[in-house]
Amino acid sequence: FKTFLDSVDAIVMGRKTYETVLSFGEWPYEGKPIVVLSRNAISFPPNVPNTVTRSSDAPQDLLERLANEGVEHVYVDGGITIQRFFADGLVDEITVTTIPIILGDGIPLFGSLEKSINLTHMRTTVFDFGFVQTKYMVTKEDYCPR
Repeated sequence: FKTFLDSVDAIVMGRKTYETVLSFGEWPYEGKPIVVLSRNAISFPPNVPNTVTRSSDAPQDLLERLANEGVEHVYVDGGITIQRFFADGLVDEITVTTIPIILGDGIPLFGSLEKSINLTHMRTTVFDFGFVQTKYMVTKEDYCPR
């Protein structure tokens, strides 16, 4: 799993995902720039490194700002955040990590879309600790953002 994160320049996540990560105890993304999307103020406890920031930018504006800072590969995490990036046509690849836990509820990963999005399978990796990670490329000609 670490190899995947090594290929990412920055992570963008929603506030609820950030709060879930805080519950892990030890911060799992040491040294990695993280942008938490939220319209509201967020508290950053002492165990959260100064590489974690908050933004209320629209997805396109945020990606442009990050690109100007030299960021090329962004990992987007969190149901609503992913849905916003899909709606704006900003997703090139999808990495779906299946964790062997069945959740009782939560925010759907993709939500409602105006049109189906065709994906091309790139690779699947199975980890000894039970995670299965599948990477797809988004077929852009079929991509119809709202």
